[in-house]
Amino acid sequence: MMAGRPAMVVKLGGSLYNHVPDIITSFTSAPVPLLIIPGGGKFADEVRNARLSDEESHWAAINAMDRYGRYIASCGLTTTTELRIPPRTMVLLPSRCLQEADPLPHSWDVTSDTISAWIAGKLGLDLLVVKSVDGIRVNNSLVPTLSHPIETDVVDPLFIPYVLENRIGVSIINGSIPDRITRFLKGETVPGTRIGTTF
Repeated sequence: MMAGRPAMVVKLGGSLYNHVPDIITSFTSAPVPLLIIPGGGKFADEVRNARLSDEESHWAAINAMDRYGRYIASCGLTTTTELRIPPRTMVLLPSRCLQEADPLPHSWDVTSDTISAWIAGKLGLDLLVVKSVDGIRVNNSLVPTLSHPIETDVVDPLFIPYVLENRIGVSIINGSIPDRITRFLKGETVPGTRIGTTF
């Protein structure tokens, strides 16, 4: 874990839907409170398949994040709609704060990845992105640290430029191996990709 922070923002990817019960155990044993940001997963896929306008898709996809968030919370956590550093590990249902602030472009170039980065930046916290892959790869090799934008399908197109511009410390790790989450949150080194201009 990146040192010296009172809490951490954690984006939990929708592709890990079937792993959520095991992952929650890692979250609840973390040494600091976590603000869990749900991905969209299969709920967002429903929105994509509906072929709505960009404007309609944006808000429908954010509502899909709320739906996934309620599922995550059903495995043993509480929810919040408040954008604040959490007193304990909680799941943020983001639609309310995003409707109030409306900070990001309304397109599929922005997903729960960049939304999570915006939340981390607003709170001044580091961001852990938990996906179903080890991190970002170039030529089939895992990139351990990244300090400049590259093209990748691991995160949305706006994500890397956004976190670099806003100096948000980010780590991407594989949540389908829950032990990696536990070890990372305890400060151990695990396979993954860190993004930022300083390390």
